[in-house]
Amino acid sequence: MCIRDRIETITGDYAVAGMAREERTLTPAAVLVPLVERPAGYTVLLTQRTAHLEHHPGQISFPGGRAEEEDAGPIDTALREAEEEIGLQRRHVVEIAGFLDLYQTVTGFLVTPVVGFVTPPFELTLDAFEVAEAFEVPLTFILEPKHHERHSMLYKGEQRSYYVIPYENRFIWGATAAMLVGFARRLTGNPPLR
Repeated sequence: MCIRDRIETITGDYAVAGMAREERTLTPAAVLVPLVERPAGYTVLLTQRTAHLEHHPGQISFPGGRAEEEDAGPIDTALREAEEEIGLQRRHVVEIAGFLDLYQTVTGFLVTPVVGFVTPPFELTLDAFEVAEAFEVPLTFILEPKHHERHSMLYKGEQRSYYVIPYENRFIWGATAAMLVGFARRLTGNPPLR
C-alpha cells in the first residue's frame, strides 16, 4: 500500500462526531495538515508564527485558527485560514484525506486537524502580521520515532509533558508536535510514547 493510501486509511471523519460535552465549551478551531507531493516524497508544510501574537507567539504550527460563523465546518476553517495566513489557494489542496484526532490546547482551543494533499506548483504569500516564515519538513523525518522527544515544564503550577521534534535549526513542540507524533504513530502503527 502506498503512503497516500495509508494516509487515507488512517484519517477519518470520526474525530469530530465523538466530541464530549465538556469539549463543546472550548473555542473550535481547525488547522490544515498540508502534505505536499514532491519528487523525493511527501513533505509537511509548516509555519512559524510571528513573535507578537497573543496565542502561541513564535511557535511552529500548521496554518489554521479559530472557526468563524460563516465556516461550514472544520474543512472550511482550515482552508480559509491557510488562504489567509500563507496564501495557499484551495485549488492547490487537491484532496482532503480526512481528520486526525481532536486536540485540546492549554489556551482553550479544540483543534480539528484536517489532512490535505497539496500539489505543486504553488506560490505562498505570507501574512506578515501572523506568519514569520513557511517551510517544509520531509514526512519521512516526521515518521521516525527517534525524532519524537518528550520534554516537561512547569505550567501554572503543574508539571506538564509535551512532545518536541527538533528539525534542523527549528524546534517543533506543543500542539503541533503532538499532532505530528499522533499522525506518525497512526500511520506507522507504532504505539504512542508515554
